[in-house]
Amino acid sequence: MKILRSMLFVPADSEKKMGKAASVGADALILDLEDSVAAVRRPVARQMALEYLRSADRTKGELWVRMNPLDSADALADLAAVVAGRPDGIALPKCDGPHHVHQLDHYLQALETQAGIPVGSIGITAIATETAAAPFTLGQYKGAPRLRILTWGAEDLGAALGASSNKDEHGAYTAPYVLARSLCLFGAHAAGVQGLDTVQPDFRAPDKLLRECNEARRDGFLGKIAIHPDQVAVINEAFTPSAAEIAHAQAVIAAFAANPEAGTLSLDGKMIDMPHLKQAERVMSIARQAGAL
Repeated sequence: MKILRSMLFVPADSEKKMGKAASVGADALILDLEDSVAAVRRPVARQMALEYLRSADRTKGELWVRMNPLDSADALADLAAVVAGRPDGIALPKCDGPHHVHQLDHYLQALETQAGIPVGSIGITAIATETAAAPFTLGQYKGAPRLRILTWGAEDLGAALGASSNKDEHGAYTAPYVLARSLCLFGAHAAGVQGLDTVQPDFRAPDKLLRECNEARRDGFLGKIAIHPDQVAVINEAFTPSAAEIAHAQAVIAAFAANPEAGTLSLDGKMIDMPHLKQAERVMSIARQAGAL
């Protein structure tokens, strides 16, 4: 599984912002046709997104497009405009469940065929907690076609629930949003896809961003969405294993390699077993993909 530590939202109707985003080091850009683009600008944004997809340097990172919700009048127009540009994937907002992923897969099959693109080559990121119905389906994504990433959104969910705020007086998410985050993480691992943490909207507060990154990585998320270029470096560093983590993972792997019949071993005065080996192998895989080795 290819891991994306950072995915940066970029308004698709801003040539300046798309040009700047290409140089900030995000593992993927998400050219946005939804929330950051006014409705009257969407036809222009679609054309600009297509041109960017066709001309951008793909060696700098993946290029995704966030479409408008499937039940909107813009959905098919978004897809028809950008599929010919061969995006690496489509970010699907307001996703109510795997049935929406299947529906998007059907649309993409037809459009890939029309454009002469290998069917199935465009992936899907499901933004899967933005409606009141969505959290009830988060354990059902296993086997959903094209699905690479499951992520969650607190802002749209708050709007869907009519909440006055999604955080308490200390700045921590309140119970409904903690639940949505947890279910997203469980759902991603149950489906065998990457779990990606949601945005930190206060882009002028790197301390808040770093804290959220560390908490997300601790819990099992493999990356985080950015809404501003300045957030990318913080996210990439936080989700890249440190030299100490890599050294420990190598030691765990070496210990089990030297004792292939052992189920448990002692390392540095602590007992290790198969879950530690699995985690060590995961750390090494992430480190290789991040270029940390």
